Amino acid sequence: MITIAVANQKGGVGKTTTAINIATAMAAIGWKTLLIDLDPQGNASTGIGVHAPDRMASTYDVLVDQATIADCVMPTRIPGLDLIPATVDLSGAEVELVSVEDRSNRLRTALAQHRGHDVAFIDCPPSLGLLTLNALVAADTLLVPLQCEFFALEGLSQLLQTVERVQQRFNPALSILGIALTMFDRRNRLTDQVSDDVRSCLGKLVFDTVIPRNVRLSEAPSHGLPALVYDHNCSGSRAYMALARELIGRLPQERKAA
Repeated sequence: MITIAVANQKGGVGKTTTAINIATAMAAIGWKTLLIDLDPQGNASTGIGVHAPDRMASTYDVLVDQATIADCVMPTRIPGLDLIPATVDLSGAEVELVSVEDRSNRLRTALAQHRGHDVAFIDCPPSLGLLTLNALVAADTLLVPLQCEFFALEGLSQLLQTVERVQQRFNPALSILGIALTMFDRRNRLTDQVSDDVRSCLGKLVFDTVIPRNVRLSEAPSHGLPALVYDHNCSGSRAYMALARELIGRLPQERKAA
């Protein structure tokens, strides 16, 4: 199983929207996909149509109680897409794990024992705490959604420094799959400027596909549906399908699903 962490320490950059829709796109083209909600807010769970009363087991159980991944996986309404939801209990996990030995490897240990999915996406919280550290240690690679605004660039710099530290201390194999520009608005000159700056600094690390600012993307979570299901013809959905194709092209050839 290929494990991809979707992370950015800055909130409001389209991280959860990206995780939900890329996971849906992968499932739609035949990949057995697992979405892991590691954000205590549980937005990925809600956005995929799994509300709090229906979350019997969660990522909290995996990290703290050491439940198996199989114990916590639940199906979604999307064929081929399964979910490990988040509950409010997860907000206390960082405190509970402080005194636990090997606290940074809890998720990696659980995923190493799991079979049955081709790819897993981990939706990380908008911070660089112990939950995100668990995701980075467990992941093979990192997908970074980046909003096209000035402050997002500062957050990206800090995230890249964190990735270097994780590579040095915990997970030498961690790579950056790519940076996806989100909330792209060509009517705003700053958007183009930020895009140009990111591409000039990071080159091919930035995906060619950009995710536009789109009303349908914003509406979809309130219906408990990915945008690809809510309105598959909108510009946001088409962009996420294109991004999924580009993402697959960057995965190691020997690990791609048949």
